Amino acid sequence: MVQSFNFSPFQENTYVIADEATGEAVIIDPGCYEQVEKELLSQFINDHRLTVKYLLLTHAHLDHVFGVAYVKRKFGVKAYLHKKDLVIYNDVPARCALYGLRGYEPSEIDSFLTEGDRFRFGNTALDVIFVPGHAPGHVAFVNHADHYVVGGDVLFKGSVGRTDFPLCNHDDLLDSIRTKFFTLPNDYVVYPGHMEPTTIGQEKQSNPFVRE
Repeated sequence: MVQSFNFSPFQENTYVIADEATGEAVIIDPGCYEQVEKELLSQFINDHRLTVKYLLLTHAHLDHVFGVAYVKRKFGVKAYLHKKDLVIYNDVPARCALYGLRGYEPSEIDSFLTEGDRFRFGNTALDVIFVPGHAPGHVAFVNHADHYVVGGDVLFKGSVGRTDFPLCNHDDLLDSIRTKFFTLPNDYVVYPGHMEPTTIGQEKQSNPFVRE
């Protein structure tokens, strides 16, 4: 089961992925900013009797990490991030101040992700791929059994992630899409960090930024 929530003024997609046989689950990119959003996420977990095993981050831009402290405290889990994005994560309080966003609660990253890591929960597995460009330590999570990738801000329907932020690199982003995303089969669904899902095949055919 893949459940998405659209949170914060940045309209970020937070994901809960659950193994339906066991009820074990992961939360990816908790962008819940308002208290009501945090409670909505928690209520979904409780209503479906899920046991959260991991908190996974595709990258550390502020809209993807607003709820890290809450999720860690509420569900007693560790937060995982690629080491190259730690500099961005540590800068989130300053970025929140720049945007006039109050109430962000900093929290430590507990462990670092690397490409090739596999996270198992119940009978479900997510494989980590390294896809820098939008952020220096950006990763995505691939479920080969169910044919989908939780891609963060790399590839969107008809678009790609922004590269006008500090530490972004447009060439790296396009290379990540072509060598990591576009090597997945066409039927794989892409669950992005913003907007609606798409497929690898659709973006190969029609995405104007990376059309083959």
